[in-house]
Amino acid sequence: MENLRGAALMVLAMGLFAVEDAIIKDLAETMPIGQILSVTCLGGLILFVVWFLIRGIPLWQPEYLDRKVLLRSGFDAAGSALFVTSLALIPLTTASAVIQATPLVVAMGAAIFLGQEVGWRRWLAIILGFIGVLIIIRPGTEGFEIATLLAVGGMFGLATRDLLTRALTVSLSGPQLATHTFAVIVPVGYLMSLLQGQAFIMPDIQQTIGLFGCIVIGVLAYLAIVAATRHGNAGIISSFRYSRMVFALILGFIFFNETPDVATIAGVSIIIGSGLFTLWREARLHRTSLASQPAL
Repeated sequence: MENLRGAALMVLAMGLFAVEDAIIKDLAETMPIGQILSVTCLGGLILFVVWFLIRGIPLWQPEYLDRKVLLRSGFDAAGSALFVTSLALIPLTTASAVIQATPLVVAMGAAIFLGQEVGWRRWLAIILGFIGVLIIIRPGTEGFEIATLLAVGGMFGLATRDLLTRALTVSLSGPQLATHTFAVIVPVGYLMSLLQGQAFIMPDIQQTIGLFGCIVIGVLAYLAIVAATRHGNAGIISSFRYSRMVFALILGFIFFNETPDVATIAGVSIIIGSGLFTLWREARLHRTSLASQPAL
């Protein structure tokens, strides 16, 4: 029952994130992408601050200045900026397909930088996953879009964020880390607009509704992920992260008339298959490790 509840919450979170991506893509047609990023993160920051005040949680923590925390938020900001920019330039389904490789990059990074043991089967799955990414972006062919590299950069930025999260030794909670990240992204979005020579605009009613929707949906999606991973088998529940691609395909077709070609479908299928295998192996090895520990 715990796994079922966790899986349902994870699917809900992925559906909400896909809807948020679609709204951002729509807003980017009439608003600077940096403004969208700044406003949505400012809104999320305000909601979390209000939540902290209601619950009596201190707004400032000395650990916010920890080097790894700052690096984590920095990579999160960079990854978010690159991915959101890619949403404005390439199909929603393509950007979503590339971002599916994030767990594979995390698994590779954990082996290289964190000393986590990765067997040859998982290495093979990781390599196949990267081949899937290459199939999607198609470098050197007529179908190659250089803007797709922004999604790839975003994927590596978010994967590095996840690796740094694993390496943290501070006592900050998930909401506190999210608040720290939002505070970093707000000026990053403004800087993006300055560098691109795009002035912030006064949003009209439709744009205001879209921005408000992004803020609420993003916070709800985050809370759903926190609730999903609180109980049950983490390996099983995490595998449902790939449902985001299903939602992206549906939303891309309905709202943006996107029909992914054979290469995109093949690439994302390889990435998802490799990711699911990697998660399954990690969960299996974790159970084996627990079973081999002596009873106290």
